[in-house]
Amino acid sequence: MNYYYLTDPGKIRDHNEDNVIIVKNEANEILMAVADGMGGHLCGEVASSIAITHIADRFKSISSIGNKEDAESWIQSTVSEINALIYKYTEEHPESIGMGTTFVCAIITKDFLLYGNIGDSSGFAIKGDKIQKITNDHTLVSLLVKSGELTEEEAENHPKKNVLLKALGATTTVDMDIFDVETDVDGVLLCSDGMTNMLDKEQILNVIKEDSSIEDRVQKLITKCNNRGGTDNISVAYLEKGVE
Repeated sequence: MNYYYLTDPGKIRDHNEDNVIIVKNEANEILMAVADGMGGHLCGEVASSIAITHIADRFKSISSIGNKEDAESWIQSTVSEINALIYKYTEEHPESIGMGTTFVCAIITKDFLLYGNIGDSSGFAIKGDKIQKITNDHTLVSLLVKSGELTEEEAENHPKKNVLLKALGATTTVDMDIFDVETDVDGVLLCSDGMTNMLDKEQILNVIKEDSSIEDRVQKLITKCNNRGGTDNISVAYLEKGVE
């Protein structure tokens, strides 16, 4: 497997509240994760850092994630720990009340592939010449589309497009969506909404399918977002299977 991750503040924001990681454990199982923080006074950066640091440390400390059921349980319990850590931080630092973070992750082993998300950071699977979004956005607009009150086209430029219904640190308890995906994919891509707000699926796929290094392609995704305005922080984690 070949993988690379990168984060960029974009063209408008003066600091980066995103965090991103790809790590292996002793069994060569892989964890990918992206967190997009929110909250003033740099608190979003604190929330996303807590999320990424905690899950990466926990994953590296275990010899193996176990079977699929073990992995699902591990994701839920670790995310609950992160939520409690962020919530505790806000209690100890009143100026940070309201901070939180979106979160998307993937666990890749030889036997299974799991995605999990809270908020509007996204997880995609690439297979052949197709890209599929696996995760569901926890946003007001996404809910309105599902209920039939908005069309996909209306949702694209809706003024409340980024109003979140779920985030880590927003409430005392949290329930993460987990998706079980067939392992015969060619690639796993995670990103913050700084990319999905700038590029559609086909534009992302066109870059991923280029004949260049994985580092160049991830960098090109970020460059294209910035060329289109770079209105938010941009984070990308990409893994290709079958490449040594």
